[in-house]
Amino acid sequence: MPPHRSKSEKNDGMAKHLRRDPYDVLGVSKNSTDQEIKSAYRKMALKYHPDKNGNDPVAADMFKEVTFSYNILSDPDKRRQYDTAGFEAVEADDQDLELDLSSLGAVNTMFAALFSKLGVPIKTTVSATVLEEALNGAVTIRPLMLGLPISRKVEKQCAHFYSVAITEEEARDGFVCRVQSSDKSKFKLLYFDLEENGGLSLALQEDSAKTGKVTSAGMYFLGFPVYCLDQTVNSVAATKDPDAAFFKKLDGFQQCEITELKPGTHVFAVYGDNFFKTASYTIEAICAAPFIEEKENLREVEAEILSKRAELSKFETEYREVLAQFTELTSRYTDEMKEIDELLKQRNEVHASYTTIPLIKRSSSRNKSKAASKEAKEEGEVRDGKHSTRDRTKKKKWYNIHLKVDKRKPC
Repeated sequence: MPPHRSKSEKNDGMAKHLRRDPYDVLGVSKNSTDQEIKSAYRKMALKYHPDKNGNDPVAADMFKEVTFSYNILSDPDKRRQYDTAGFEAVEADDQDLELDLSSLGAVNTMFAALFSKLGVPIKTTVSATVLEEALNGAVTIRPLMLGLPISRKVEKQCAHFYSVAITEEEARDGFVCRVQSSDKSKFKLLYFDLEENGGLSLALQEDSAKTGKVTSAGMYFLGFPVYCLDQTVNSVAATKDPDAAFFKKLDGFQQCEITELKPGTHVFAVYGDNFFKTASYTIEAICAAPFIEEKENLREVEAEILSKRAELSKFETEYREVLAQFTELTSRYTDEMKEIDELLKQRNEVHASYTTIPLIKRSSSRNKSKAASKEAKEEGEVRDGKHSTRDRTKKKKWYNIHLKVDKRKPC
């Protein structure tokens, strides 16, 4: 008879059985690039976002399914595991979700802020309201001139939009957009594609990171592959395994989806990612023409990082094998030390027993010794007595023999 399963267990089993292929959910092929997967996810997440669909349970389920699928396909390791062995190889409980802080209540936002301050990495997504307004073309866009920085403050979960016009020569030389915050505010730097209907769809996103005394984010369109580092990748695994913090350190080093910009007007935005307060920032657009040496240095150092990432994967295998042997030998070392200490302890106890014999046992030992001595003495006396009698007999015989001889002599 099969074991009885609770209703929740049945529902969990059914949910796993009904899971759809993440590629089918997002409407992409197995050969899709990271950018194609990300673009498909953002469109579907915006379509089924709870902010747009109220209490619609169907939309809520779709949003969860889309998010779950993206969490698998956006992670290189999980995507590879899924392609190899399906859902069973994917640790669903460890999936990191991106939170839309604008949809959280005050209490949940406070808890999220607390965890973030304690060092727990929390991924946040751009508010659905901001994305909706951008897609509908209902945002204000300010011009941003090359080489002329602008400093402002943006409210939490809001965005400031900027347009930058670049020429064909500037596009060929390379272009950089960077943002800094001197008071270490959290923000996101966004880049939008221009839709046919005049709306804007999110194409790139870069979270701010602490660099020295400021927080900063930048996008580099230099005509060759440039990489960004997502430090939240594998953060849960790294917490469970301290060694993983080292070996997974470069897993978040991924190529940016767009390597160059075409001549024309491009739209960027700064999104306030703070939990409660405004974000202070300075945004600047730069032509990379004067930075020829810097571009070559960037190309070289990122190539070395990619090579090092490949080396780490091989080194981890070797390290784990040696670590397993070391752990085994360390365990044996501990056991051997315990056995040796126990034997030495027993030896010391035996040695100590000679000086800690009870008095009764000692007295009996002395009595036995005295008795043995007395017996030995008596035996000695008996032997001495026998020897003296034998000696007297011998003397007597000797005397008689000599006496007889003397009597035979003539007078």
